[in-house]
Amino acid sequence: MFHKILIANRGEIALRVLRAAKELGIQTVAVHSTADADAMHVRLADESVCIGPPASRDSYLNIHQILAACEITGADAVHPGYGFLSENAKFSEILDAHNLTFIGPRAEHIRVMGDKIEAKRTAKRLGIPVVPGSEGAVTDDTEAKRIAAEIGYPVLVKASAGGGGRGMKVAKTEADLSDALANARNEAGAAFGDDAVYIEKYLAKPRHIEVQIMGDGKGNAIHLGERDCSLQRRHQKVWEEANSPALNVEQRMKIGEICSRAVADLGYSGAGTIEFLYEDGEFYFIEMNTRLQVEHPVTEAITGIDLVHEQIRVASGGGLSVTQDEVRFHGHAIECRINAEDPRTFVPSPGVITHFHTPGGLGVRVDSGVYSGYKIPPYYDSLIGKLIVHGRNRVECMMRLRRALDEFVVDGINSTLPLFRDLVGNVDVANGDYDIHWLEKYLADSK
Repeated sequence: MFHKILIANRGEIALRVLRAAKELGIQTVAVHSTADADAMHVRLADESVCIGPPASRDSYLNIHQILAACEITGADAVHPGYGFLSENAKFSEILDAHNLTFIGPRAEHIRVMGDKIEAKRTAKRLGIPVVPGSEGAVTDDTEAKRIAAEIGYPVLVKASAGGGGRGMKVAKTEADLSDALANARNEAGAAFGDDAVYIEKYLAKPRHIEVQIMGDGKGNAIHLGERDCSLQRRHQKVWEEANSPALNVEQRMKIGEICSRAVADLGYSGAGTIEFLYEDGEFYFIEMNTRLQVEHPVTEAITGIDLVHEQIRVASGGGLSVTQDEVRFHGHAIECRINAEDPRTFVPSPGVITHFHTPGGLGVRVDSGVYSGYKIPPYYDSLIGKLIVHGRNRVECMMRLRRALDEFVVDGINSTLPLFRDLVGNVDVANGDYDIHWLEKYLADSK
């Protein structure tokens, strides 16, 4: 097991990793920008190192500064959390060259899955169902029109690199395709420095289903069920739940087994998430995230398995703590991402939190690094915290969520709490009857 882990992140995920390391008896090092000097993970870590000014490129993305922090503190492993350097293959390789362990998959797997075209090819080779579309990047409009005609309109033009909804354009007819290609290429080039795009079938009313996997890098892997992340705004997840209201046990186990077998064949190490669009009983691969997900707590709630513990065990060579036969699913869990944003316009709302009170009680968990008097900085993601609620079934979970949202207090800034209080009372949401377009339509109709 590791002696000391440096946490190359901030906010609630840094605190989440810190807690897991402490439970395993491992010393922790927090790194922080000058803007995060008073952050909770900095206060609670065994050691802390300032690695630069507020801008991410000068601090949390500064590999040289993180290496220096490892050297001066004697850390022997780095946990990247999510975002920042968590899916940076070069960072993994540099750590390895300095005899430091990257708590995550091997660089080759990060690199393959970070390229959406190569990821789709790899998924297809491993037996994972994929969305019909181009085999690789599309560089010629004539070729694009041929492919689109074969798979049928509407089609989606997507950036090969990056994510978060950038570089994605829908073409409903052939007349729309040239503009969609040009706009997607321009957006992808500006956002990711890579203007390669590909085409796939656009599904009209799909759900977003993702499968949590864990591999030991030695040909063994398990799945821990699926999460439904269909409530989204601009391709950003807002509300996640496990298990999905749309799947039955047979479907759940079938897609889980496909995913675990695929990552075992790949020799994958650590946590990963294979994401699908799901429509009319069929799954279509869209991407694989080679890191811990923001929404991982709902999986922990229904399985009782600490995913960060598993990441650390695997990275230290200890292997998985459970076999597939030992994984059990209990009840239902929902996570709401509480952001420092206007609940309708989603304009960021940095500033001082004058009063902060989290809900409690049976089945309620809040992952957050903020406190009363904490100043939300304007430089980073606007996440205040995550409210995770677990119940014996979905009905009980929704009732508990309603109560927990009523107890949650964030004063001094705008937050998305009012949005979730609306959603928990909505009939479609209560019935689990929604797709990836539902929330944006709901928000548009509510204006």
